[in-house]
Amino acid sequence: MDSIKQGANYVGEKVQQATSGASKETNKQVAKDSDAGIGTRASAAKDAVSDKMSESKHDAKGEAHKQAI
Repeated sequence: MDSIKQGANYVGEKVQQATSGASKETNKQVAKDSDAGIGTRASAAKDAVSDKMSESKHDAKGEAHKQAI
């Protein structure tokens, strides 16, 4: 039963990792867009860094759940 829970947690973390990765890429593109305002670009760059940290955190958590299966 515990392995089922760990498997579900692993899948959940991988979904969150993918979501963070997609958000990071979107924010990177906004940060690079010379047509966007400087405030928008700076905010997108900050958000991209935050998304990268979240992506890495979910990857590590997912691997921990995977090892526990």
